Amino acid sequence: MEPLEQYMKQLTDSAPRSSAFRTDIPYGQWRAGLAAGLARRLGGFPERPAQLQPILMERTICNGYTRERIEITTYEGLRMPLYLLIPEQPLSSPAPAVLAIHGHGYGSREITGLQPDGSDREGDPGLHKDFAVSLVKRGFVVAAPELLGFGDRRLVEDLASGEPGRNSCFRLSSALLMAGQTMAGYRIYETMRALDYLQTREEVRSERIGIMGISGGGLVAGFTAALDERIACAVVSGYANTFADSILTRNHCLDNYIPGILLEAEMPDLLGLIAPRGLFLESGDADHLFGPDGVKLALARLQQIYTASGSGGQVEADFFAGGHEIHGEPAFAWLLKQLCGTESQT
Repeated sequence: MEPLEQYMKQLTDSAPRSSAFRTDIPYGQWRAGLAAGLARRLGGFPERPAQLQPILMERTICNGYTRERIEITTYEGLRMPLYLLIPEQPLSSPAPAVLAIHGHGYGSREITGLQPDGSDREGDPGLHKDFAVSLVKRGFVVAAPELLGFGDRRLVEDLASGEPGRNSCFRLSSALLMAGQTMAGYRIYETMRALDYLQTREEVRSERIGIMGISGGGLVAGFTAALDERIACAVVSGYANTFADSILTRNHCLDNYIPGILLEAEMPDLLGLIAPRGLFLESGDADHLFGPDGVKLALARLQQIYTASGSGGQVEADFFAGGHEIHGEPAFAWLLKQLCGTESQT
């Protein structure tokens, strides 16, 4: 290892991780301390939520479901569009719901079967596999928020570029860091506001809401579930790992970095805050960003934390042949079991 690389590795390896899981502290006490530390490192959240003020922007009848485009207020002065997919044949009435969180790409349209301009897509669905559509066709109500920095929520210079996949992550993340905030914190809080909105819908069984995200959306899904106990269970695809074996090994988008987080804990401990609620990991054997070796380390740590919480069987993983992508079927079956006790449905 070259001297500079060695120095930086020693620096990150020696960060104290003072809120890491310990068996000599009661699980509940440990969880409360680390949850507070994580929220603080993310930049904190508003004390009082803004009024949602939802507006219906469009409504489309699709094959087997209805798709609504809705806009809500997240932070004061900041609006977020989301897609709400409502099944024709829900699992129950009201039905369990899933928050579907996209990763890097062209936003919420990429997981709902649409082109960047909102027209129907006929071609390759890419790494996201239109997983929001897969979920609604299994009878879930699905909310797919547009994360800050993607799709319609980009800076003018990026919108004007004509490149749908060009994001505004770097400039937005930089500005937030200068103001003592983080992109991760903003996206997590906005996802909590999408959950607030879901709970207002009569179609939704409000105590049966899960979350599923891929890549950067896996960060948002995992840490939102860690901090918001209204979320009943979580699927984290192409993200769960250790920081040491993933984002610290290569260049990543600035939105992945949370200042000082290694002073608190490593990633598996942060995801362990989800316990005793269910957690399911997806990992492709050829994932070049969040590789399976780090996932296996994370899973072993999570199993230790879940056992301490009294819910050892509630963390599972799907190691599949593939890359940095949604796998799907095992995770969908797991969500059915978690949210309505159903093993499988197509």
